[in-house]
Amino acid sequence: MIDLRVKALCEEFEIEVIGKSRYPEPGQTRSPETINRILRKYGEEHARLALTTLRETANNHVLLDEVGLWCASDMIRARPDVVEKQAGEWLALWDQMPVGQLQAIAQTVSGVLPVRYVLDGMLLERIQGRFGDRFVEPDLFDDRRRIA
Repeated sequence: MIDLRVKALCEEFEIEVIGKSRYPEPGQTRSPETINRILRKYGEEHARLALTTLRETANNHVLLDEVGLWCASDMIRARPDVVEKQAGEWLALWDQMPVGQLQAIAQTVSGVLPVRYVLDGMLLERIQGRFGDRFVEPDLFDDRRRIA
């Protein structure tokens, strides 16, 4: 049974909860318990920010799985300053990042390294490149000098 708060959040964000035996399509999740854990651990406002990060940005509607949900949560906790003060820019960056492709790359080390943490590292590198001190003067060898 799905927690009523999770059900309400899924309805609000137009996320359809499907059974574990089905492969999710954009806007569907098999991970309501992950949403519930994030909600219990960090509160409703944080869970709402994680869902907003994934649902209100392009190309991230298939990331409503355990790894994608936790990574959005992790990055919000890693850079709350950006989320609070530059919410529009935060969402714009998530629009531009190839998160699904990065998750597919991270998945290649499943069983060797935790996929969530590999994806966290790849996302944080891009977030720091946009919002960190290296944004003004990026690494000369970085092919992603500016994600604007």
